[in-house]
Amino acid sequence: MADEDAPAGDGLPADEGLPAAGEDAPAGQAGVAVEAVFREERGLLLASLVRRFGDLDLAEEVTSEAIEAALRHWPAEGVPARPGAWLLTTARRRAVDRLRRDQAYAARLAVLRADAERAEAVAPAPDVAGAGELPDDRLQLFFTCTHPALAAEDRAAITLRCLAGLTTPEVARAFLVPTATMAQRIVRAKKKIREARIPFRVPGPDELPERLPGVLQVVYSVFTEGYAASSGPRLQRLGLAEEAIRLARILHRLLPAERESAGLLALLLLVHARRDARTGPEGEPVLLEDQDRGRWDRPMIEEGRALVVRALTGGPAGPYGVQAAIAALHDEAADVAGTDWPQIVALYDVLLTLTPSPVVALNRAVAVAMRDGPEAGLALLDALAEEPRLRAYAPYAVARGDLLSRLGRDGEAAEAYRQALERAGTGPERAALRRKLGE
Repeated sequence: MADEDAPAGDGLPADEGLPAAGEDAPAGQAGVAVEAVFREERGLLLASLVRRFGDLDLAEEVTSEAIEAALRHWPAEGVPARPGAWLLTTARRRAVDRLRRDQAYAARLAVLRADAERAEAVAPAPDVAGAGELPDDRLQLFFTCTHPALAAEDRAAITLRCLAGLTTPEVARAFLVPTATMAQRIVRAKKKIREARIPFRVPGPDELPERLPGVLQVVYSVFTEGYAASSGPRLQRLGLAEEAIRLARILHRLLPAERESAGLLALLLLVHARRDARTGPEGEPVLLEDQDRGRWDRPMIEEGRALVVRALTGGPAGPYGVQAAIAALHDEAADVAGTDWPQIVALYDVLLTLTPSPVVALNRAVAVAMRDGPEAGLALLDALAEEPRLRAYAPYAVARGDLLSRLGRDGEAAEAYRQALERAGTGPERAALRRKLGE
């Protein structure tokens, strides 16, 4: 059956010269070290450079040049004790050299920097718990790139691509659009930031509630790419998932009164708790019904369940709180048969009113199949067949194949699995689908 333990929402998750997490590492020990540093520190490096120079394009370019310099120097000289600091120093020097060569560029950046300093001087300190500013430069930049001057779709695109380190195809997958469309959105967002002279600063307390949903969406999309990679040799990218959880913890600590920040953290913990049971010895996907629940992370589940209570208390539930409640019901059940499917379907009904989307409808259809039987679920899936955003979405074809197989309609199931095979992004997914076709 379909992997109905997946995150239920719609934020599921040509590079410009920087190695992305999950891509093949550069050859040699130094190359592996560069990739590891890139995964861990690229976002912070970029955020620090943007804060210093006030220009996102410049920061991206010199970050790329610093990585290239590391690939040249580290094999001969050895990996430095503080590789992140080495990269930051190198990138800053490259930026200063560029500004010295291009006086017009330097003058424009000086104006941007002056604007940013004036904005920082007049902006009130954010009303967050125990801090005068956000403790993580990357999280600060997440808020900056959700500025209301940017179109909603452009905000998430540029934040995921530039600050969360996802490649352009990965960002496109997160929103179920073509890669070329997403590339245009990213370019458009950069241009808007530059031309509107949007300052890179921490928003004031009156601005935080407006921008928080965009930041939550970005963190969720990063997690979703870690939960189910869009491409590559592995089903999961655990480093990305753990980074998203780290950022969600910071958000919840800074904004403890925001119930949706509690809901997001709960959702990520409750889903990530199953990580060790989701793949087999060869990295193959293991569906929820076949997972060894003894390998689930019980302390993480208990932490998530406590956060669900907080997210659902004190007013109408938000979409992350509802998704977290669904995840909690999965985690509390002894097995798939003992899962409270009627309650899960009811929660999906609520989620559809909060965030109507074909992906949520797909997840609801799978839950209905578990409650009422495969024929009922298949009817709902077939009603979604003309949804443009599901035509290239492998989980949709997998769900149809599973339900058709359970109904004994093997020929149609095989065709659905063939469609899923064409759309699947990772090697383990394709291998599992080939096995199903062989059956």
